[in-house]
Amino acid sequence: MTEIIGVRFKSGGKQYYFDPKGQQVEPGQGVIIETSRGLEYGECAQGNTMVEDEAVVQPLRSLVRIATQKDLDTVAKNREKEKKAFTICQDKIAAHGLDMKLVDVEYNFEGSKILFFFTSEGRVDFRALVKDLAGVFHARIELRQIGVRDEAKMLGGLGICGRPFCCAGFLDEFQPVSIKMAKTQNLSLNPTKISGTCGRLMCCLKYEQEAYEDAVRRMPKTESFVETPEGVGTISQVNLLKETVQVRLEDQPETPKCFHNCEICVVRNGKGKRPEGYVAPPPEELAKLRKVTPVEEPRSLAGSLDAALTGLGMAEPAAEEGGGEAGAGRRRRSRSRRGSGKPSGEAPAEQQQSKQPAPPKQRPPKSDKPPKPAPQQQVAPSQQGEQGGAPAGEKKRPRRRYHRKPKGDKPQNPEA
Repeated sequence: MTEIIGVRFKSGGKQYYFDPKGQQVEPGQGVIIETSRGLEYGECAQGNTMVEDEAVVQPLRSLVRIATQKDLDTVAKNREKEKKAFTICQDKIAAHGLDMKLVDVEYNFEGSKILFFFTSEGRVDFRALVKDLAGVFHARIELRQIGVRDEAKMLGGLGICGRPFCCAGFLDEFQPVSIKMAKTQNLSLNPTKISGTCGRLMCCLKYEQEAYEDAVRRMPKTESFVETPEGVGTISQVNLLKETVQVRLEDQPETPKCFHNCEICVVRNGKGKRPEGYVAPPPEELAKLRKVTPVEEPRSLAGSLDAALTGLGMAEPAAEEGGGEAGAGRRRRSRSRRGSGKPSGEAPAEQQQSKQPAPPKQRPPKSDKPPKPAPQQQVAPSQQGEQGGAPAGEKKRPRRRYHRKPKGDKPQNPEA
């Protein structure tokens, strides 16, 4: 095992391993690293980590020091020099009339070397340009030609999806992308729709290629002869993402039907003639191919809660019976209050026989004080005769009072 730290020299660039020399480095800290081009400033992307010896390319270069404030000031000055060098180099390119496009300029940490990146369609003779730049900057000059994909990675920008370029954000290396990937994913072969800003095929075509290849192996091909729950037919379209197919049935060729991959049985995969001597199975056998989705019955909230409590051992049968008896007693009392003259504590004989023989449990009184007698209501003499048969102590229901019409002169009977 070897202890390493991961360092990036550019935002979104490739990560390189270096030997920390026993120093503890946190991700995000600036570090000074010894490279083949001399001392360079980088940012720690991965802290101290132990990796296998096979994952390290020997010899492993070492960490010089953690960046100080003086080192950060030097880096800031180099960034300002890069802007001036970019303008001067563009003027020199125009003066020499070279067919090249300047992309970026980099100073090394010590300022002894300047690296110019450019793009061009062909080879460029820039020996005279190098001599002029060396006379201006008095440093070692290096011109490096790059491709259009590297240019997009350096400059950055937004893709057609609205997000920053993948190459400028997180891709360490470019993966090969071919037009065959677009065909496998059933994408439009219009170059403007599958090409990126750099003019090459988009890198994101590679992301889901393995998933599409796996789906292609499991799905039948177009123009395959298959059996479906509604009959036999030929596949006209395949949807790899939903794993469904459009089938033109022999009985109804004008209205294609959609079926899932698990609902079909492939008789002939791909184009070709109908198998000789093939006889379609009866409809009863084909109906067995239909995918049946189990439908769960809706469960009430109370039933789900009781089942959960029973599974946890918190609900006991005795408690449930007691609760049922108490609930039945409360219902009987509420019905007796709505009765038309029966005492609240009594119930009809037929109702008592239909109920369970065990009477509901009576709650003890809250205090030892005797209950206060109900205030006696004054009853009119006319009403005493009607209520004379009611038992004493019964709570009488209030009667509605009707207002009598005022007495007037009655019309005289002409016969009288």
